[in-house]
Amino acid sequence: MPPTLLAIDTATDICSVALARGDRVTEHKEAVGQKHSERVLPMVQELLRESALQLGDCDAIAFGSGPGAFTGLRIACGIVQGLAFGAGRPVVAVGNLAALALAASEASPGARTILVAIDARMQEAYWGLYCIDAESLTEVSAPALASAAELAEICHRHAPDLVAGNALRCFPEAATRLACALAPDACASAGSIARLAVKKFADGGAVAAELAAPVYVRNRVALTIDERRAVASAGQR
Repeated sequence: MPPTLLAIDTATDICSVALARGDRVTEHKEAVGQKHSERVLPMVQELLRESALQLGDCDAIAFGSGPGAFTGLRIACGIVQGLAFGAGRPVVAVGNLAALALAASEASPGARTILVAIDARMQEAYWGLYCIDAESLTEVSAPALASAAELAEICHRHAPDLVAGNALRCFPEAATRLACALAPDACASAGSIARLAVKKFADGGAVAAELAAPVYVRNRVALTIDERRAVASAGQR
């Protein structure tokens, strides 16, 4: 029997939950702002109820492990750990950039090499490079941080078929220098996380709940006051 996996994602202002049953994925999304912790569990309950399932019917529980909003990642990890402990199920952590690459590839079927980049604030972007074929998604370059100038250089060096993610809107000058297809509105969600989680689970990639952890990439959450002033001053020149 194909596995049944529940997935949640709270890495952006969109809260999403999904259920993968074989090749079928059912997803619910809501724009919740900062209210992920209030909405994610009711959304999970509603999705399971609609599917006539109990949490214990799931073989594993997946979550978007980052990079992304620090608070959102902690919420997702904590909630999934609690659900997994209660149901006696393992956890599958799926990178948000990989999920974004999968979502972008589904919207642009001809793209084989996809560079994804999302806003990391502090004048930087989280980026990663992925290769897509008929069978799977492969990580070519692990998630990392880059400035706007570095992002353009990275794109030129790797020459992807497609660049996807909201960093294209955050860094419009860098985007104009890219000679490839662009997908600024592409985004990851629990649906794409669930699809990747099914394969990762089948490959033995699930872990015990207590071992699940977010991938922050950046260790610092915010700029100091002096650094914020320096950024503001640079923007006025």
